[in-house]
Amino acid sequence: MITVKKLTLEEKLRLLTGKNLWQTEDLGDKVRSIFLADGPHGLRKMKLNAQGWYENIPSLAHPNLVNIANTWNIELARKVGVLIAEDCIEAQVDILLAPGVNIKRTPLCGRNFEYFSEDPYLSGVMAKNYIEGVQSRGVGTCLKHFCVNNREIARYCQSSELSERTLHEIYLPAFEIALKANPVSVMCAYNPINGVYASENKHLLTTVLREQFGYKGLVVSDWASVKNSAKSLKAGLDLRMPHHENAFNELKAAYDSGYITEEEIDCAATRILETVKKLDSMHSKHKITHSDQQRKTSALEIAEEGMVLLKNNGVLPIGEGSVCVIGELNFHPYMGGGGAACVEKCSAYTPLPLHELLGYAIGRNVTCSTRVMRDGLNPSHNDREGAAIACKHDISVVLVGLGPEVETEGKDRSSLRLSEKDERLIKLVAATGTKTVIVIEAGSAIDMSSWIDLVDAVVFAGYSGDNVNDALANILSGKVCPSGKLSETFPFSLEDTYCKSDSGNGNVEVYSDGVLVGYRYYDTNNIPVRFPFGFGLSYAQFEYSDLAIEKTGETNFLISFNVKNLSSTDGKEVSQLYVSDPVSTVFKPEKELKEFKKTLIKAGECVRVEFELDENAFAHYDVIDGKKYVENGEFIISVGSSSRDLPLKARVEISLPDETQHSAI
Repeated sequence: MITVKKLTLEEKLRLLTGKNLWQTEDLGDKVRSIFLADGPHGLRKMKLNAQGWYENIPSLAHPNLVNIANTWNIELARKVGVLIAEDCIEAQVDILLAPGVNIKRTPLCGRNFEYFSEDPYLSGVMAKNYIEGVQSRGVGTCLKHFCVNNREIARYCQSSELSERTLHEIYLPAFEIALKANPVSVMCAYNPINGVYASENKHLLTTVLREQFGYKGLVVSDWASVKNSAKSLKAGLDLRMPHHENAFNELKAAYDSGYITEEEIDCAATRILETVKKLDSMHSKHKITHSDQQRKTSALEIAEEGMVLLKNNGVLPIGEGSVCVIGELNFHPYMGGGGAACVEKCSAYTPLPLHELLGYAIGRNVTCSTRVMRDGLNPSHNDREGAAIACKHDISVVLVGLGPEVETEGKDRSSLRLSEKDERLIKLVAATGTKTVIVIEAGSAIDMSSWIDLVDAVVFAGYSGDNVNDALANILSGKVCPSGKLSETFPFSLEDTYCKSDSGNGNVEVYSDGVLVGYRYYDTNNIPVRFPFGFGLSYAQFEYSDLAIEKTGETNFLISFNVKNLSSTDGKEVSQLYVSDPVSTVFKPEKELKEFKKTLIKAGECVRVEFELDENAFAHYDVIDGKKYVENGEFIISVGSSSRDLPLKARVEISLPDETQHSAI
């Protein structure tokens, strides 16, 4: 293995910038080139065709990260990582540019579908397991986008301005947790943070990432996010991607002037060489254990668990009566969002229409509206046809949503509502008197205020990949009991969110909400929401009881409780534990998620669920000492099925030595 000592200065400088759009520099075959490719919802590898244009190779479109988070199932997060890694092995990809753990501060963010949650703990745990899954097969990952990239609008220039405590309690913990999986690389964000671009932010890339979090791997830029190669190098960035013709000259001029040193150059070059060595050593883990069909079957399981039943007055699972499916998404479902994470256009499969799959599942014919292209007919024609079909059937399944042209990289949504066309169709179908089931294919929260009271059931399908229609058929028919829970709050309207329609002034966005992000904001301020964080209905019914707490250390507790399935249906339940600090010397949210577990509970069965809490469950970030701090006093433990359904509560006391505590009133 070549070392930096065997490279000339020019070679080292060239090594710090990509060779082309997707590969690192090979220095004329002196160094093995690393191939990086997009994720996280399936492999999105591009190759040059005969005409010299980049084109996508076929790949399985997996459920998007919004769906993976909605499973609340760490085993499935790991499994999807394994499945995508096997695609990478076949395509000779070294590093998958995934996953993203940026916090969903506003439901308008165009890239929310490829982030896990509004909660840092849930995001971090799911990302950690995803990374472990990918890297268990010898493929590297790239944790992104470090950090505070919570919008797409003006992301290249608008600074995210926030306090150090907010940074460490909301926007960094997901990275810190995910880093425990030791991802091969970390990608910096585009935007400035507190006035300094992420690619040049030494406080974040060196002080926080390397010194505080102990990360020793490769730090790579987001594509074209570097403004100045020399400034980025000094801040702690190792690799600028993709190739940029000015990068070498910038670095050489900075070296000649004394702005950057050979030691700094050697440090970054060494990390690149060590990454090549690490990836080579990981080749022994390359193993393909799933056939194409097995990968698709496994992805179906993930899609099923990621769908969330939001409303049901008894129409689901579908029973007796005639059924129809309405909407063009029957034939052309939205499998994912747009931008770099979009796998839809290179999908290796064409989903069968939902009405056919649902017919197979319920054992009788299901009719559908006329097959047309998405924009092939006048909207009023589709409305009339949908209503005409609905009035002839007992149950109507209406498919609506937001496609990859709306939820995508590079722009934000302008509204939380569906299109006027979709809302009009819902109302016309519901007005016929048919039992109306709404299926939403989208990547983030939807304002349902204008129509939800008119319908009988709502299923949030998210973006479920190639298996969307198969999973829907199984959920709607009752072959699968829904078990998904929302990983973000669904507000009543945009006006109920903290940010509302504000998106900064183009130069700066002030994060004045501080630590009150997502459910922390709604719950602390007693703001009603359409569906709370952690919410999801089931065909089963669960009861929580018998909370017990055992203190096992100064800040350690064993929490246990019973969950009983009162129904005749086997189901999976997500138990959630939240911690509150009712009396604190710093302002805190009303409660915060600290543990969760998904458990299969058979009909009539009662299971005992256990959680172990440590100091992280009770700490806040002390800006004076620059570290986590646990304050003595009483904390409230709450357990239940969502942030607003917590039937079990108990109090615990923490009493650390006086010398560990600040003086308090």
